[in-house]
Amino acid sequence: MRLLLDESLPKKLKSLLSPHDVRTVPEMGWAAKKNGELLKLADGRFDVFCDCDQKIPKQQNLSKFALAVVVLAARSNRLQDLRSPVPELLQILPQVRQGQAQVVAGK
Repeated sequence: MRLLLDESLPKKLKSLLSPHDVRTVPEMGWAAKKNGELLKLADGRFDVFCDCDQKIPKQQNLSKFALAVVVLAARSNRLQDLRSPVPELLQILPQVRQGQAQVVAGK
């Protein structure tokens, strides 16, 4: 599965998401883009956009995109806090639906 990590997430998170093909927004040359523009750029290139911005599902019309959005709801966006939702994220990835958002909460 092709995953795009928002620039607000630590790039070291990539190593926790194998065997998936994971890229970061800065790696794609899309740093400083707003969420709507990122979704348009990622549409068709990625299966899932991962972010920690819990406002995305309310601010964006996700139904028009051919990718899913997964929001990592942890205490912070530091790697140590994002480790706890990773197992659930890996478990739900096969079931995420394009055009929809899924929130994965850390413990």
